[in-house]
Amino acid sequence: MQIRRNTNKQLGELLKEWNIINEQQLEKSLALQKEKGGLIGEILVELGFCKEEDIAQALTAQFGFPYLPLANYEINPEVIQIIPGRVARQYLLIPIDKIGNNLTLAMSNPLNIQAIEDVELICGCNVQTFVATSTDVKKAIAKYYKDKE
Repeated sequence: MQIRRNTNKQLGELLKEWNIINEQQLEKSLALQKEKGGLIGEILVELGFCKEEDIAQALTAQFGFPYLPLANYEINPEVIQIIPGRVARQYLLIPIDKIGNNLTLAMSNPLNIQAIEDVELICGCNVQTFVATSTDVKKAIAKYYKDKE
């Protein structure tokens, strides 16, 4: 599938265009979002209408965040120490790499500006973000922070 940046389309519309979900599934998800709140991508996954990877790729197409599947990615333990475990868990993010004053994060919601600003304050770095699935980020946090805190 060719992924092009397309910021003028909503996440649900992109998934529909790619034939991942249909109109009824989108409407049901939007109604549930209106009723309970939350992120539309998470609701679509909870309802079983699409996979987390579909959401990550749609965010990539929508906003230009690169997608990073974390399953086979090894993170340097020194990089992990830059961000406290509680912050990683709170915002569902994990530090990936640090070059100079630039810290690369993988996060399930790269649109969370508050999280990015907090990390920049904590580490004094410029933050660049990759999108990863919630499951991948949770597994990485469990793996790399298990002995900390």
